[in-house]
Amino acid sequence: MPRLRQEKTNFTAGEISRRLLGRGDLRAYDNGALALRNLFIHPTGGVSRRAGLAYVATARGAGRLVAFEFNADQVYLLAFSDGKIDVYQGDSLIATATAPWTAAELGQITWTQSADTLLICHPDHPPQALTRSGVGAGTWALAAWSFRVEGALSRQPWFKYAGPEVTLSASAVSGSVTVTASAAVFVQGHQGLQIRLQGKALRVDSVASATQVQATVLETLPDTSASADWEEPAFSSVRGWPVSAVFHQDRLVIGGGRDAPNRLWLSRSADLWNFDTGTGLDDEAIAFGILSDQVNAVRALFSGRDLQVFTSGGEWLVSGYPLTPKNIQIKRQTRIGSPPDRTVPPRDVDGATLFVTRTGGELREFLYTLNEQAYRSTDLALLASHLVLDPVDQDFDARRRVLMVVMSDGSVGALTLYRTEEVTAWTRLETDGAFRSVAVVGDDVCFLIQRGTVWTIERLDATLQLDAALIGTAAEPTASWSGLDHLEGRAVTVVADGVVRPAAITVAAGAITLDPPATTIAAGLPFTHRIEPLPPNLSGYGAHAARARLVAVTFLVEDTGALRVDLGRGAHDLALHRFHPGPWPTTQPATVSGALRVRSLGWPTDGARGLWRLEQDAPLPFTLLSVTAELKVND
Repeated sequence: MPRLRQEKTNFTAGEISRRLLGRGDLRAYDNGALALRNLFIHPTGGVSRRAGLAYVATARGAGRLVAFEFNADQVYLLAFSDGKIDVYQGDSLIATATAPWTAAELGQITWTQSADTLLICHPDHPPQALTRSGVGAGTWALAAWSFRVEGALSRQPWFKYAGPEVTLSASAVSGSVTVTASAAVFVQGHQGLQIRLQGKALRVDSVASATQVQATVLETLPDTSASADWEEPAFSSVRGWPVSAVFHQDRLVIGGGRDAPNRLWLSRSADLWNFDTGTGLDDEAIAFGILSDQVNAVRALFSGRDLQVFTSGGEWLVSGYPLTPKNIQIKRQTRIGSPPDRTVPPRDVDGATLFVTRTGGELREFLYTLNEQAYRSTDLALLASHLVLDPVDQDFDARRRVLMVVMSDGSVGALTLYRTEEVTAWTRLETDGAFRSVAVVGDDVCFLIQRGTVWTIERLDATLQLDAALIGTAAEPTASWSGLDHLEGRAVTVVADGVVRPAAITVAAGAITLDPPATTIAAGLPFTHRIEPLPPNLSGYGAHAARARLVAVTFLVEDTGALRVDLGRGAHDLALHRFHPGPWPTTQPATVSGALRVRSLGWPTDGARGLWRLEQDAPLPFTLLSVTAELKVND
């Protein structure tokens, strides 16, 4: 029986699907793992136990998190919920605004920010602007958008929803007139709106029938003849509201509406609320439809190298520099499509735009390539498709270089990205509950988490090894610690004076009691990290016909406080185990760095699994740099 020595020097392929078990020829097989749970991957190849989650606040319920960054010193977290927007600065609630969206509608909102204003869209509600003013915490106000008004004329976007053959005629060219349509086009909701006939504005005063209204002429009409040249507001209670918006080349771009899903409107240059197309001069507004062999309902807009349009049927490029009515061009780049039932905001990572696909099982990288002189869409989840389960939210943590993708099942797919180093690695983050939304606010990664009937806002904290956790300090040893109302009735793990207490403590009336007392504690819910390697690559020994036995395995660890290993005969703790039956030490036990060798006996019974497994919930640091396995192969 040959004796092999296999070295696993990195995990830069991340967790990969079991469907690749027969692909020992792939580099990803050697650099991947069968399971990487609650771990962060380093670009150098090692993995560390993920940061814990510090409790920030109890949320109102189901909702969505959005980051608002005015400058480096003024960053805020917006927690959208049923009819409310709560504004947090740090861990403090500083303002609340009343909002029109229900919790069930928040999956469809989109937003974009300019300076101190956040524009928010939903196809069933008038678009809103959340504005911060003043200094410090400031004053926050939510109000509907207001397009520019010049005299009595509104410079809003316009569109003719009726067929091209439908005409309007007015009974006179000025004053109060009767407007008659050649087909049924009017409803009661048109009352109070402006319409344009032969390029001139009228205000609808009352609706007599589906074909006739009374109106006031705001601009003298050329004549009273029937004309097919007429328009109504593109957005209204009759036709629905904008789907998305973005700022691009000093213009406000509106993408899609409920009843005009495949159109784009670009404001006048440097005049963001003026959508008057005028005579087509370079600085005037632009409006056009996305026409192809299928309906392309706009789902998201992104301002990058070019204006990128993500629709339900494909990805489009709007080019022209600067964008003018004469030189603007729109070209379809790929035919992937985005989800029609929810909005997952595209995110920029090193010049590539990452977006969730219509199928909900892929995360694509929309990237311009010089060779093709076009954009391409590459599936970043190809090797880990089992981790991508209908994403509902995402944001990029630039400090850790990890894209956090919240899945519909309550997990988080954490994608480590270093394009130059060719690192595209997935891990799965889990907690005692379900992740529902994510927002990166400055350097903080914040999550909205559902734990039973309790909804909390929590942020990643590298100083913690527990979830929903709080840190407390006292001048003297203290037995009773309060403030844990969000964990009422839950059994929490406690790290007291730097040492893990051996037994969980149940929260009662928002407090726990320690025996013996302590001066510093961290209390929260434990989480388990797990590493399972792929079966050994025996492609040179008859592949599937060969069997391997693990003789010994060496783990190279760095700053590790606990290591629990299973070699196929049950899990056991190595000498790093830090639970103490008492008395408790008064100093933090030292972590260990170096090589730890463990011998193994017996043949594995499941050839489709790895030969070892690391899994533990001890709230202590853990970093694995490499693994060396000594094998005997029966060929």
